[in-house]
Amino acid sequence: MKPIQVGLMGLGTVGAGVFEVLRRNREEIFRRAGRGIELTMASRRDLAKARAIVGDAVAVTADPRDIIRNPDIDIVIELIGGYDLARELVLEAIAAGKHVVTANKALLAVHGTEIFNAAQQRGVMVAFEAAVAGGIPIIKALREGLTANRIQWIAGIINGTTNFILSEMRDKGLDFAAALKDAQRLGYAEADPTFDIEGVDAAHKATLMSAIAFGIPVQFDKAHVEGITRLAATDIKYAEQLGYRIKLLGFTKRREGLGVELRVHPTLVPAKRLIANVEGAMNAVVVNGDAVGTTLYYGKGAGSEPTASAVIADLVDVARLATSDPQHRVPHLAFQPGAMRDVSVLPMEEVVTSYYLRLRVADEAGVLARVATILADAGISIDALLQREADEVGGEGSTQTDLIILTHEAREGDMNAALAELQALPTVLAPIVRIRKEELN
Repeated sequence: MKPIQVGLMGLGTVGAGVFEVLRRNREEIFRRAGRGIELTMASRRDLAKARAIVGDAVAVTADPRDIIRNPDIDIVIELIGGYDLARELVLEAIAAGKHVVTANKALLAVHGTEIFNAAQQRGVMVAFEAAVAGGIPIIKALREGLTANRIQWIAGIINGTTNFILSEMRDKGLDFAAALKDAQRLGYAEADPTFDIEGVDAAHKATLMSAIAFGIPVQFDKAHVEGITRLAATDIKYAEQLGYRIKLLGFTKRREGLGVELRVHPTLVPAKRLIANVEGAMNAVVVNGDAVGTTLYYGKGAGSEPTASAVIADLVDVARLATSDPQHRVPHLAFQPGAMRDVSVLPMEEVVTSYYLRLRVADEAGVLARVATILADAGISIDALLQREADEVGGEGSTQTDLIILTHEAREGDMNAALAELQALPTVLAPIVRIRKEELN
């Protein structure tokens, strides 16, 4: 069978990995795909750098549209990143009847509905395994391996930069700023790490997993997004003493008859859970389905060859299915297009979870009783309580102490109201720290 020809838009770190893995594992890939997969054209603005990567084996161009216009190209790989240009190029490739493989989670989280609809109408495939969790095949697991299940919830450490920073803060007792500098020095964080540390990157990925898990449109604009910039080493230490670790989780959950929760924020996770022990720049995703129970997927969430592994797996899938009836391919978001449901993403005030609270309070009689009363009046019950000695918190002779509370599940709106009332107490001396908590049973 004639080899399938591939054009690569964006010959950077991941693109170089795709070229190398395709070259190195050519025979193995052929045996799996049933036909050859040849990278025949690539684009990069700096042609000298492109030629340094691929040599004379691949035609190079500075204009990615040359790839789309090439009638011999069957599959276009988009590794440019970003929103605007990538959207234009992907839609142009689809209109030209070419299949698309992309690692661009931002593009799909924001424009996925438009792109998938265009692909459906044109009868081509858009594959995006590499867009979520790098080398971990979580998209295929959700879309195919768990297809018998009603997915109940997904919780994922899906940003390696933030997980590395949190690991450094816990292991070395560093504050956030120092841990971020370490991450940048070691290459785990970009010079501008905003998308990572503010939770945006994780929210892009959680949005895609939510759409596949529940058969709903991608709704990134409705996700609740918090990063790790305000986390203090003190809270990481206290969480450890209570048997928890703090992770930045992308979390989505089915709420029967109400909608879907979609949120990214720092989260206390019991230290005995496997996901709590995922350290450094590694990723992990926990999926709970009604039939299979809880499953865990772990591996490298970024990097040249781990991401290339996912890109090439998509190439093989497209090579296998490119000539099949479009109506009998695995749907882009797991559910048949006509069976998608317009289920709403719940506003954060309607989310139900447990909480960690830290209150810096005056060390005097009656403070704890007043705090407990306000929480009880809001319908929030206390699960555990830790009160530090004043000398331990502020030094000898201190008149302040930390009150750490773990609550049972409560509605976010009720917690917001209770926190506003607590913050107004004259005996509460600093902004209250609130971190959500998930048991992940």
